[in-house]
Formats: sequence, C-alpha cells, structure tokens
Amino acid sequence: MARSASPHPTDGELEILRVLWSDGPTSLSNLCETLRQQRDVATTTVATMLRVMLDKGLVRRQGSGRGAQWSAAVTQKKTAKNMVSKLVDHVFDGSADLLAAHLIEGGQLSAQQLTELRAMIDQKTNINHPSSSKKGPQR
Repeated sequence: MARSASPHPTDGELEILRVLWSDGPTSLSNLCETLRQQRDVATTTVATMLRVMLDKGLVRRQGSGRGAQWSAAVTQKKTAKNMVSKLVDHVFDGSADLLAAHLIEGGQLSAQQLTELRAMIDQKTNINHPSSSKKGPQR
C-alpha cells in the first residue's frame, strides 16, 4: 500500500525551496543550473519534483511551458517551524525542552551561540514576567 504524501518537504524538495528562497522566482532551467552547482540533477526529475511540490502547496507556478516561473509558496520561517514541530513530536515525544537539552548537552552549540541563546531566554523571561523585582502588590 502506498503511503500518502507528507505535507513536509523531503530533502530534495528542501534543496529546491532553498534556491527559490534565496533567488526568488525562476525558470526550471535556471533552477536546475543552480542545483547542478551542488550535484548532478536531471531536468525531468526536478520538473517532476516541482509538480509534486505544487500539489503539496510548497511552490507556485506562473505561466506555462518553458517560460513558467516557479516560486516558493511557503516561507523559510514557516517551513522551519513546521519541521521542528514534527521533529519535536516524533523524536522528543512533544517536549521542546528535550530538544533544547539535546542541543546544549550534545555540544552542537558554540560558546557564542550559547551566550546568544541565554540572551534570548532572558529577554523572553523578562517579557513574560516584567519587573519581577517589584515588592508585592501595590496598595
């Protein structure tokens, strides 16, 4: 039994989206040319992938034939959020804190990145709990 198509992009689809996010709308031939800077790809394969991505709502096509322009229909930020959510749900049992602990304890973050992460946490904490230095309720 064939499995249903995932709404999340595959690795190959992510390669295509990265080009579209960085270069903007482009033709199939230009897209293939850019992809070939990393690895050999067949134009027919990329065209097939684009059609699948169109069905998944990941890309848009404007025009038809050789003059068609392809663009991303999803933002990089939204795609990252959806993929991280999937990772958290499937690998970390829905616990984002386990993912954060894995990154911190696993040594994937540099000292600079840890400092930046701490600053983000501190800022978020201050936004959610402004002025924790107040002395009880005002009368």
